[in-house]
Amino acid sequence: MDFQQIIETVGRFMDFAGVAIMVVGALVSVPMALKGFQPRSLPAGTEPLSVYRSYRQLLGRSILLGLELLVAADIIRTVAVTPTFESVGVLAVIVLIRTFLSFSLELEITGRWPWQKEARTAQSASNPQ
Repeated sequence: MDFQQIIETVGRFMDFAGVAIMVVGALVSVPMALKGFQPRSLPAGTEPLSVYRSYRQLLGRSILLGLELLVAADIIRTVAVTPTFESVGVLAVIVLIRTFLSFSLELEITGRWPWQKEARTAQSASNPQ
């Protein structure tokens, strides 16, 4: 096996892992949401999540993780093998689309953009450590 074949194999494995995480996450999210899964850190004054909202958050997290692996696989295959302007351009478009999807999912899951700080609760604000 030469270097290019090894990189292609690693890229395919990462693609498979990304898709597998999304599929397994979708399947595992159903029973977790039905059992009433709640995130550890809900903002102060918010009510518990409904089953539907809980499922959406769990599913969104697994999609985010899967997208990260798919982006990594694309980067490995494009950069490790002799990159051309065309392949780097295609990679840039793919990464741009997946980054937009990741930001959208993060906003949907947490209710804030990734660069925004997490809102402090009244208890943690009164008891700084």
